[in-house]
Amino acid sequence: MTTLKDIAQLAQVSKSTVSRYLNNGQVSEKTAKKIEQVIAETGYEPNALARSLKATSSQLIGVIIPRFNSSSTSEVLAGIDEVAMKEGYNLLILNSNQNLQQEMEHIQTLDRQNVAGIILFSQKFHPALLDIVSKTKAKIMILGQSFERFNYTTYDDYQAGKLIAQHAIDLGHKDLLYINPSEEDEAVGKVRAHGFIDWVEQYPVKYQVISSSFDRLDNYRLAHQILPDITATYIACATDRMAISFLKAAIELEIEVPSQLSLSGFGGYNDGQFVHPNLTTVKYPFKEAGQVAMQSLLEGIEDQTEELKQITLGVELLQGKSTGPKKS
Repeated sequence: MTTLKDIAQLAQVSKSTVSRYLNNGQVSEKTAKKIEQVIAETGYEPNALARSLKATSSQLIGVIIPRFNSSSTSEVLAGIDEVAMKEGYNLLILNSNQNLQQEMEHIQTLDRQNVAGIILFSQKFHPALLDIVSKTKAKIMILGQSFERFNYTTYDDYQAGKLIAQHAIDLGHKDLLYINPSEEDEAVGKVRAHGFIDWVEQYPVKYQVISSSFDRLDNYRLAHQILPDITATYIACATDRMAISFLKAAIELEIEVPSQLSLSGFGGYNDGQFVHPNLTTVKYPFKEAGQVAMQSLLEGIEDQTEELKQITLGVELLQGKSTGPKKS
C-alpha cells in the first residue's frame, strides 16, 4: 500500500509538504503539480482519519527553552527555525527560566492552544513533569536529554566526557580536576561527568570533582578560591562558559595556560575560540540537533503514529591552545 512517505520520496519533497498539499495548505504551483502527478500514478488515497486529525491542528510549534542567555540554545533554535520556515510552520518560544513549575505550566498552556507539536529543552525530569508530558495531546520532542518512554534528540555526552579524559591522559597529566554543575542536569551533570570519571579510573591518575553551577560569575569566584593553591595540572570544566570563567581568573592570577595549567571545556561555542588561548573543547552539533529534532517531530505529526523517534548525535574533540603536555 502506498503511503504518504512514498509519495514524498517519489515527488522529491518532504512529507510535511505532501501533507500541506493534501490539506489545502500553501505549496508552490510547481510542487503541487509534481505531487498531483505522483498521486495519480500511484492511486494513493489519503487516510481520512489522519486528515481530519491534521485539520484540527495548527501550523504552530511550541518551543520551551530553559534560558535565553545560552549559546547552545541560540544555535539549536536556529536549526529549528530553519526547518520550520521550510515546512511552513511558525514557532512560539516560551522561556521556563530553569523553573520546573513554569516549564510544566508552559506545556499545559501550549497543549490548550492546540499546537501541532512541542519541542522541550529539559535539564531534569521530575515525576510531575513526566506525568504532564505523558498526558499531553500534542506530539512532544525532548531535546538534550534521553528518556526511554519519549521522543528525544540528544548528544553523546558520555563519549564527550571520555574524549576529554583521554586527551588529558594522552598529554601526560596525572592530577586532574573536573568542575561539574548540579547533577540535577542529567546530561551534563551526570552522563558527561560519568564519561570522564569512568575513563580516568582506568588509568593510574589522581582526579577530583568539584561542584559548581552554570553561572559564569559563580565559576569565576570559584576559580579565584581554588587556583592559588591548586595541585592539579589539568582542569576540565563541564561547559565552555565555565572554562572561560576559569581562564579569566587564571590570567588575573598570573597562571600561564597551558604551560602551568591546562584547561578545557565542552560545547565548541564561538566564544571559546575568540579567547586567548583558544579553548580545547568537545564540539556539539547544536544547529544540527535543532534541525533533526524539528524534522523528526514533524514526521511524527504527519505520520500520526506512536513509534518513538530517539536520536543521539555524535560529538568530536576540538583541540585548541589551552591544553598542552604536562611539564616535568
